[in-house]
Amino acid sequence: MQIILLEDIVTLGFKDEIVDVKPGYARNYLIPQKLAVIATESAKKVLAENLRQRAHKLEQIKGEAEALGAKIAEVKDLVISVKTSNKGIVYGSVSNIQVAEALAAKGVEVDRKKILVKDNIKEIGEFVCQARLHRDVTVDIPFTVVSENFAEEIAAAKAKAEEEAKAYKEAEKARKAAQAAGEATEEATEEATEEAKAEEAPAEEAKAE
Repeated sequence: MQIILLEDIVTLGFKDEIVDVKPGYARNYLIPQKLAVIATESAKKVLAENLRQRAHKLEQIKGEAEALGAKIAEVKDLVISVKTSNKGIVYGSVSNIQVAEALAAKGVEVDRKKILVKDNIKEIGEFVCQARLHRDVTVDIPFTVVSENFAEEIAAAKAKAEEEAKAYKEAEKARKAAQAAGEATEEATEEATEEAKAEEAPAEEAKAE
């Protein structure tokens, strides 16, 4: 059965799209909830006219979706901390809500309804979900699920690694500075020796005479 969506539904499509669904799903849920209407010929003609009149607005919406997608793509090291058993099994599962919250913590606001987490994530590890921002704009969101049991240890280990890297850079900088100073001193010594030899040469010649 063909219907016209009146709202974005992440598992079906976007507003104003014509999609095929089971008749029972349409009549018992989508249409009563005002999420869709039956795609009759007259409804399709009205939709086409509305889309023609709103073409400029639709381009603007697409541009905004592309800009948001670019921001999401720039997010690195997206981490979701969850409560787990000692064996690393997640209590419950990771949902689009947690992904949206993790993105918000990175400064990127995304409507959780536009985030699709296909897998039933019940363990720690690396995963990928999708943000369906527009019918033409879909962005992958890679993220890592970690246990809250070990979150502090992970943060401490990361901080220690960063501190050691900083200390190494400072030590290397000091070593290069000392090396440069030593080379400058050696060069100055050689110049002084050459000058001394040059001053002694006339005296030696005088003695020889």
